[in-house]
Amino acid sequence: MKRRTNYYKDLAADYSRPGLVAESLQSELIALSLKINGMQEKSPPVIGDDYTMSQVEQENKQWWPTHCEALRQGRGDILIGEYRQDLVYFCQDGAYYGIEEQKVREQHWWALIAQPGVTMTWPIVMFHGEFVWFEWSCIDDDTNETLAKGSCVWVRRGHRGGCHFKGEQLTFYRDVFSSPELLELITKS
Repeated sequence: MKRRTNYYKDLAADYSRPGLVAESLQSELIALSLKINGMQEKSPPVIGDDYTMSQVEQENKQWWPTHCEALRQGRGDILIGEYRQDLVYFCQDGAYYGIEEQKVREQHWWALIAQPGVTMTWPIVMFHGEFVWFEWSCIDDDTNETLAKGSCVWVRRGHRGGCHFKGEQLTFYRDVFSSPELLELITKS
């Protein structure tokens, strides 16, 4: 029988289900995410001897828990900072080109999946060089109802490059646009 994979084995935190990340680590991850966003260069770095694909993959593994924590905390300011200005984003409502085009739509998604009483989880995450592929689901803390789920790929050139392509399949089972009250909870960029 094939052995199951622990996708979080070598990562700083496990976001595969609720309740696995200590509060002190959550704060550290938010601080790290702000630092990582500040490392993004104006132009994507060239992959070569000075910046290898192996280093990019390691940086993506370091970044991953910071991304999860930023989403759980509704930190839209951090989330938008993860993208390059020239982001290409393919999804059922897109394609979106650049971070301004998708910002209005995506803030509704963030508000729904980060709302109080809901916990987002990422049971599967895989890394290959620039590629980060994951599945996610949002679960109501009281009813255990799945509000939304999806799968996503980021093409992210490590800390220096940020995300330049995102492709996502999203399914929302409850609500499609968030209420104005939920939008207020998302940190504005």
